Amino acid sequence: MSQTDPRAGTRLTLDLWHPNCWAIDATREASGGVLAHAIYNTPTMDMQSASVNGLFTAFGDTVDEVETLLEEIDASPHSGDLLELQERFGTGHAAPGNVVREFFLEYKPGDMVCPVLLEHGFVHSAPVRIEDGREVWEVCFAGERPSIEPSLDGVREDAGADIEVKRIMAAGDVRQPERQRRLDLLTPAQRDVFDLAREEGYYEWPRGTSTRELAELADVSKTTLLEHLRKAEAKLLNPQTES
Repeated sequence: MSQTDPRAGTRLTLDLWHPNCWAIDATREASGGVLAHAIYNTPTMDMQSASVNGLFTAFGDTVDEVETLLEEIDASPHSGDLLELQERFGTGHAAPGNVVREFFLEYKPGDMVCPVLLEHGFVHSAPVRIEDGREVWEVCFAGERPSIEPSLDGVREDAGADIEVKRIMAAGDVRQPERQRRLDLLTPAQRDVFDLAREEGYYEWPRGTSTRELAELADVSKTTLLEHLRKAEAKLLNPQTES
């Protein structure tokens, strides 16, 4: 297997920020998040005047939350025309959140960090997740491990990006990405409640806490806590579940 084959390299999860990004700006101002799936037309040579169209999913816990997020996206000075889809595109995409809305968005390729990552050897391998003003990238790096940090420094310098490595592993190790893929289906509220339940011993035998005590710690009603917890459990046990 050649060194340029991504399967022969290293998989990384990158948590990053970069300037002039409509998704980062919008998710910093509003709850919910965005999944970035694909770009459907190629930029022209004039990167400053060209535009591209991308397919995205907005997600959140409520209809109002997602509508507010879409309004923030539409109002961003870094976004162009937003076309919301009435039906799921193609075969649909698994996404976290009780409410999901797919849309096409036009924006300038000069604001994208993807070409800079690719230039430095990082190949995008999964939809990008944007929440709380940060992007999470699953990438493959085909070079040698000692070259990873210098290559990341190159991305930081060229894109003006802030980058943290959240996870790193050999490309052949698929066990942790599968577990992480299931966890990534949880909304922020579901993740918070699930993590709290684990920390407080809810899943131990005998149980270390009750749902009433968890609700008090999470500062939510018992009904709300149970709803988040049951949906989190359903997604973790059945990763095809999207609601």
